[in-house]
Amino acid sequence: MSAVTDSLDWAHVEPAAARRLLTGAIDAFAERGFQATTTRDIASRAGMSPAALYVHYPSKERLLFEISLYGHNAALEVLRSADTGGTPADRLRALVAAFTAWHARHHTIAHVVQYELNALSPDHLAEVATIRRAISTEIEQVLTDGVRDGSFAVPDLPGTTLAVLSLAIDVARWYTPHRGDPDALGKLYGDLAHRMVQS
Repeated sequence: MSAVTDSLDWAHVEPAAARRLLTGAIDAFAERGFQATTTRDIASRAGMSPAALYVHYPSKERLLFEISLYGHNAALEVLRSADTGGTPADRLRALVAAFTAWHARHHTIAHVVQYELNALSPDHLAEVATIRRAISTEIEQVLTDGVRDGSFAVPDLPGTTLAVLSLAIDVARWYTPHRGDPDALGKLYGDLAHRMVQS
């Protein structure tokens, strides 16, 4: 699925020309990688001249930063919304299911934000890293609660948090729509994550 037809809402990006450049950059970065993508590639996908890009964004890296911020914040919001209470097991399954389904449903932008991080400037990477830590905290807190009530056996909390997150994030690397329903995949991964930590 093209990022342009992804169901993420880009209406906050104004004017429309800036929005076209941003969605064109997502597709180009996903297809070619950040380093191999030129400003001409991005502008062409937006139906604009290369010079027009600099009217709206000072650099190709700035486009990547805007994409990364939005993608990471959207993923964090999905996790926070999925945590509606219940037992740690219920919460873990719900969080992993939602996080996995998001990475499948929005695999184009998810691939870009997860696999092009090293192209960000140090300052921009630090800002995105803050959001990534908040994402990790959501999972780590549920695991901690499960350890506390005896329902989870987690000898290495940071390592297990990373493993659970990686399970969902890697979906963006290989997912295509013919690989199945994102929600069904989310349920499968939620159950797998729970089995990983059962005491």
